[in-house]
Amino acid sequence: MAVAPGSLASRTARPEAFADEAAGRGGQGPVVGVLALQGAFREHVRALEACGARTRLVRLPGELEGLEGLVIPGGESTTMTMLMERMGLLEPVREAVTGGLPTLGTCAGMILLARRITDGLPGQVGFGVLDVVVRRNGYGRQVDSFEAELEVAGLDTPFHGVFIRAPVVEEVGGAEVLARLDGRPVAVRQGRAVGLAFHPELSGDLRLHGQFLRLVEGARRT
Repeated sequence: MAVAPGSLASRTARPEAFADEAAGRGGQGPVVGVLALQGAFREHVRALEACGARTRLVRLPGELEGLEGLVIPGGESTTMTMLMERMGLLEPVREAVTGGLPTLGTCAGMILLARRITDGLPGQVGFGVLDVVVRRNGYGRQVDSFEAELEVAGLDTPFHGVFIRAPVVEEVGGAEVLARLDGRPVAVRQGRAVGLAFHPELSGDLRLHGQFLRLVEGARRT
């Protein structure tokens, strides 16, 4: 699913603003890893690089070394968990995320960051950095995919959300809600972790990737 040129999301993408910030740092943007086992990881890479980040695909534990941020993309959360276990990544990623590495989880990535997954496989446990309870595919199957305009905290104009087999946030504890759709949270943040039920990398709008990079930059300075 892609956003057509000329759509609201396409018109609101502003890569030059974030690239200018990177230029002001001498081109040394933060190093952000993108978990590359499933999902639209290449689209995340393009968005991050357009915002001035340096990127690295992560498929092996050693590729986590030296990262200043991590993106866990969409896909299928149970399959992604099994692939991470097979590649020896599950515990290293868990340790990095729970240790404070700034992390953006989109769709399935949001599920993996959650405190509890109501309909996960037996033994499937989220990383617990977002104090939320989620239900996988809560908005329906692939054929039920949809798009919606979202009011997101920190953005001046609506963000075009692309929802594909999106999870539903059923409970929120200590996490901050950044956006809702029909009363349900679809974007949350807690500490250095951000979870989105939708796919910003498919929207054509770079602002949420830019927000995440500012979170990474803030962690750099502490």
